[in-house]
Amino acid sequence: MNQDEAITERQPSTADAMANQHRKSVVNKGLTGASALTVRQSIFPITLVTILFFLWGFAYGLLDVLNAKFQTSLNITAAKAGGLQGSYFGAYFIGPLTYSGWIVRRFGYRVTFMTGLCIYGVGALMFWPSAVYKSFPGFCGSLFIVGSGLSTLETSANPFIATCGPPRLSEFRLELSQSFQAVGSVVAPLLASRVFFKDTHSTDLSHVQWTYVGIAAFVFLLAVVFFFSPIPEVTDADMALQAEQCADLTGYEEKPMRKQYKLIFGVAAQFCYVGAQVAVASQFIRYTQESAGVSEAVASDRYAIGQSLFAIGRFAAAGLFMFVKPRIVLLVFMTAIMIFIACAMGVYGEGGVAMLSLVLFFESAIFPTIFTLSIRGLGRHTKRGSSWIVASVSGGALFPAITGLAADHMTYHKAMCVPLVGFFISFTFPIYLNTVCRKELDGFRATKIGYVDERRGTIIGDIHDIETYEAMQKRSSVNIEKV
Repeated sequence: MNQDEAITERQPSTADAMANQHRKSVVNKGLTGASALTVRQSIFPITLVTILFFLWGFAYGLLDVLNAKFQTSLNITAAKAGGLQGSYFGAYFIGPLTYSGWIVRRFGYRVTFMTGLCIYGVGALMFWPSAVYKSFPGFCGSLFIVGSGLSTLETSANPFIATCGPPRLSEFRLELSQSFQAVGSVVAPLLASRVFFKDTHSTDLSHVQWTYVGIAAFVFLLAVVFFFSPIPEVTDADMALQAEQCADLTGYEEKPMRKQYKLIFGVAAQFCYVGAQVAVASQFIRYTQESAGVSEAVASDRYAIGQSLFAIGRFAAAGLFMFVKPRIVLLVFMTAIMIFIACAMGVYGEGGVAMLSLVLFFESAIFPTIFTLSIRGLGRHTKRGSSWIVASVSGGALFPAITGLAADHMTYHKAMCVPLVGFFISFTFPIYLNTVCRKELDGFRATKIGYVDERRGTIIGDIHDIETYEAMQKRSSVNIEKV
């Protein structure tokens, strides 16, 4: 659809789109006005979706605790228990590239939110029979369903947060929302050790089943809330319009998916980064025991400190985005990761633990920043591109297994060379962004779309602003003449 056709088929303005609370879904054709949402208009939907980030942060935080619990209760090896992570992250590879990616493109964000929550709830309920029969394959299957639900949520939540509001604050919004995901990852192990599994026998899995029944009840309730909530729909046409309106600053040109090189590079970088991050997290406790010679309980406390640093780092990065360009923050944080992971390989004692903890701190900003910078300028391809990046989270199923295999044949310190390789590949992405893509990214940073035009009293980028409409018509006619 060219720009003239998009404007001719435009639908209600931003205010109308927000007021239409009874609309349950919308196809990704035509304009809704959501491309020019202001900060105030985006506060409620972003707050609601941020709850989802906390939810799957909580689920991921329970994963390591359950891993250890299953090893003890079911008397299985550590290698076999790694199947839990394989099941969880394997779902990320399948879902976004198939059903969840199709749902978000066909029915929009609201339906995808509800679908992901329902899948998550079903997976949580499946833990009950798995715990009753103490079936490890059952647990793996349940985690796969949970991972399918969470990957479906992430396929919609990440691009929704990134696009729901002024484009110049895209990185800030996603970083802040994912900060609460990090908080969930910290809270879950603490609750697990002090509430869910307190004073229970090592082979007792009854608390596991009740924990997930409670999670399922909350998830289904949240799905009902989303059904009745006024979530604005950001369509493909909206994103195409927004990219076109930023063209003077960014040099945007409509390109087919196969020529979106920044996205393709971002997918590869995200795959390697997530794999390296999960590898570090999965071996942190064993590394600490080897490095500092402490007990598993003390090492777990050190890991809790590292996870807390991760959460603090996300809030700190969100604050930095208000003053420093995201591409620069990404480059600085990736450089710090490279330095400290290398130091962690050579330093023993508490110093080595401190180096690895700093790796967790600087990891905080990487995923959301790679995500938002990768989908910049995709226009109508934004939802499909977002699905690709979410699918790259499946790197978390590969790197931990390789790192564990390396640790079996050498020390945990030397095994950190595996995540080091993953980080190095990811490190080349911010270099690419700060050289080849510098003008484009700075253009989005400078745009005023979604802000009030003090002179006219209208919202900049609103499809009913006559000056914006006339300028776009003029640009389209010039493009036709050139052809």
